[in-house]
Amino acid sequence: MQSIKQEEGSMSRKVILVTFTSLMLVFILGLGINSLAQEEMPFGGADDVKFANNLWKAMQGYEDWPMSSGVYPGTSPHGEFLRMYYNMVHVDGTPYHIIVKDNYGGEDATREMVAESPGDYLAAVTIMLQREDGYDPENNNWFWVKYGPDGKIMQNPKGVALAGRVAKGTGQACISCHANAKGDDYLFSNDQ
Repeated sequence: MQSIKQEEGSMSRKVILVTFTSLMLVFILGLGINSLAQEEMPFGGADDVKFANNLWKAMQGYEDWPMSSGVYPGTSPHGEFLRMYYNMVHVDGTPYHIIVKDNYGGEDATREMVAESPGDYLAAVTIMLQREDGYDPENNNWFWVKYGPDGKIMQNPKGVALAGRVAKGTGQACISCHANAKGDDYLFSNDQ
């Protein structure tokens, strides 16, 4: 009788040990997968999307900002023609420097047609906004976002929102291209 109780006690300890070990393994793997996902995606997360949506609201009427360019020829990936705007905006109560670039294109797009009817040719609105110190010090704290003409945040082919540190570390897209600007400021407009 006593050996049966000892076997039952031993079995209970084994079940508890296996259950505990399994739970710890699931917990550790969950942490690892979560941290890998965060490391792989420096953009497009909930905080980036929320900030980008608040930014779109804050920059309404940007077309009337006094510091703007005329329509000029563009380059890929932005568009056949571009127009740039500069100002300060307040997002969530904090002031930021912002550069807005309207990206135009279309089969019959010419500089004159775009200047005359910009809404007919607007393909996207791309933003560079300089965030607070510490946001992304390796890249001068720039926040990047690409909106459709309707103000909705566009997505990459994997369905990730193009907002935040877009394509950081991939060697392509916003950060890697603008890192080539002279003067280490990520701005090509100063290089002319």
